[in-house]
Amino acid sequence: MKSLGIVRRIDHVGRIVLPKELRRLFDLVDNEDSLEIFVEDDKIILKKYEPACVFCNSADNVVDYMGKKVCKDCIEKLNGIQE
Repeated sequence: MKSLGIVRRIDHVGRIVLPKELRRLFDLVDNEDSLEIFVEDDKIILKKYEPACVFCNSADNVVDYMGKKVCKDCIEKLNGIQE
């Protein structure tokens, strides 16, 4: 794990601020993107949230269909079922 030498305090309601440089580096857009939180041993890991397909759980080529995330491969499979 690479240390960036950045230290942030946790405020009275448990928040931390991600520095602008990190938000830019990971293409995080304020008030638009979300982060997933993972725990591994004694580490807290933040990852940019990428919605996954409701059928196969893939995060590749996902589109919004009637409020649900569906990948293009599953759309093709579903179209094949209708024939």
